[in-house]
Amino acid sequence: MAESSLHQAAKTAGAKSYLQIVDVVKKFGDNTVVDHINLSIAKNDIFALLGSSGCGKSTLLRMLAGMETPTSGKIILDGEDITALAPYERPINMMFQSYALFPHMTVAQNIAFGLKQDRLSRSDIAERVERMLELVQMKKYAHRKPYQLSGGQQQRVALARSLAKRPKLLLLDEPLGALDKKLRQQTQLELVNMIEQVGVTCIMVTHDQEEAMTMAGRIGIMSEGQLLQVATPGEIYEHPNCRFTAEFIGETNLFGGHVVEDEPDHVCIHSTELPRPVRVGHGITGTMGMPVWLSLRPERVGVSRRQPVASGNWAAGTVGDIAYLGGFSIFHVRLDSGKVVKASVPATHWREEAAPTWNEPVFVSWTDNDAVVLTQ
Repeated sequence: MAESSLHQAAKTAGAKSYLQIVDVVKKFGDNTVVDHINLSIAKNDIFALLGSSGCGKSTLLRMLAGMETPTSGKIILDGEDITALAPYERPINMMFQSYALFPHMTVAQNIAFGLKQDRLSRSDIAERVERMLELVQMKKYAHRKPYQLSGGQQQRVALARSLAKRPKLLLLDEPLGALDKKLRQQTQLELVNMIEQVGVTCIMVTHDQEEAMTMAGRIGIMSEGQLLQVATPGEIYEHPNCRFTAEFIGETNLFGGHVVEDEPDHVCIHSTELPRPVRVGHGITGTMGMPVWLSLRPERVGVSRRQPVASGNWAAGTVGDIAYLGGFSIFHVRLDSGKVVKASVPATHWREEAAPTWNEPVFVSWTDNDAVVLTQ
């Protein structure tokens, strides 16, 4: 997780709720698109709604903006119930993926447009436009038209226009989706720094895991209209609360099984996909024999030619595929059960010997604290 995300998470802890989404439901006919969402967001937090297409995240964002009306529930911003307010009555600005800049206006005129609609004085408009141009480092482009700008520059202008009105809440709909991958990576932290400088509460919708993990202090994972988990990026990655989150965020190895030993400080899981019960160094809320799943991240899996100690978690297999990615390689190891385990191994691991190659017998292993037990 990026330093900015850690900073955001620290600010969120214990902070007073600034935006409250209370039991919000949205139906289109008989189809429930947003299903009883409850969420609290602190002032100045950067929050990401993450999920696959059609999960309801954009509909939730549109309800916050006033473009859709909840079927039921409330939306409260800074102590005010805004559920029934029209979009222009809300202290909220939304930045779209397409940026929606006026092609016939200059950069400065685009930024000033909303301020003129609010009938601010000329001096106030000029002052705010100047400040926004400085913030997004676009002063020398003030008199250019949008078609004369790159995609990244257009994105900066759209952000400046959204921030110029000093909204209580900034909504970002796939904010970097129109940029190529390299430019997206360069822009992520820049965008966070700009938002933090202004001091605005922000909710962003994205399907890009890296974007959410880098930019947000907290993330909400959505699927089929429901919020499955809300936590910091680190908590969601290291401690997913269900199979969907474990598989959606990053990559993981999932093993189905059942509980054969249940103690307060550890459990043992029997899986037909593994040669022996797996010991996991944390307890669960459950019962003996209950079905569970083990989530094991590839970077937690070790690969070796020598058999690990008998008391650890390990299995024998054969290297099927290898994806060389420079600083690390992904080994696809097929176990005797037929299960394929992915292991992400740093290149530095093989300094003293050559890395295993295709069809070579190897062992995969992990510690008691590397796997997470999922009950749903």
